[in-house]
Amino acid sequence: MASWRVLRRTLCTAAEAAAAPVPGTRWERLKKSKVGVWCRGLFTDYKEACREVVVGSWERPIKASIYASLLGGTWACFYTRPDQQAFEATLLDCSGQLGLLSPWIRNGTSDGHVQSLGKLRNEGRLHVLSLGILALAYQADYDPDATLYEAQCSNLSVPWRELHERVLDVGFVGRWWVLQSKMKDYDVNEEQFIDLPADMQATSAPSVQEVETSERLHKESWLPLTVEEEEEETETNVTDRKEEEEEESQIQALKEEQIQA
Repeated sequence: MASWRVLRRTLCTAAEAAAAPVPGTRWERLKKSKVGVWCRGLFTDYKEACREVVVGSWERPIKASIYASLLGGTWACFYTRPDQQAFEATLLDCSGQLGLLSPWIRNGTSDGHVQSLGKLRNEGRLHVLSLGILALAYQADYDPDATLYEAQCSNLSVPWRELHERVLDVGFVGRWWVLQSKMKDYDVNEEQFIDLPADMQATSAPSVQEVETSERLHKESWLPLTVEEEEEETETNVTDRKEEEEEESQIQALKEEQIQA
């Protein structure tokens, strides 16, 4: 009975304390509540952290600049990370560029790489995996929409340790680097130059003197022709020929007079 009385008295006291009004306005009651105390503590922690960041940046500007550059570069890489739609758009663009060329002048490496990627895309086996700041394009064994048991069973999926063997391209800073490297000189078919001599197969950049000479000759080719000098030379030649003919005629006349005498 004594324990029951103690329990009853405790419950009554708690009920009276809960029913008693809290002094102050509603805003003061909210600040003194558990939620208000937690929010004030969180705001104080963030305020203190921001103050420490500002003070540390002012005291160590080089370190702060390095951290800011790393954070900005990471955000830029994340923002410019290409996705699967970008990869397919780039692939179709490269395929269109090769389609405008004759098969005889296409680069074999570029054409073969684009054709293989196009085949995987048509089969639904070309996928892109996002890794935060970069993306990986890889090939799968089956189309995920296929109803085959091998395609739907999770135990037969590609393990992560074999992913590096299936990677086809790397997307970073808005570009697909492997595809862009394969498309270098896509309009040059190296097989056409196999029968040429070795010294003609390799090309080198011209020297500074050769470039200056070529530019000078190109500029001179656009200059007007000097017709006056050619006319003067022609008139001089004609005059010299007339004088020579007159001298020859005079010598011939003298010889005839001597013969007659």
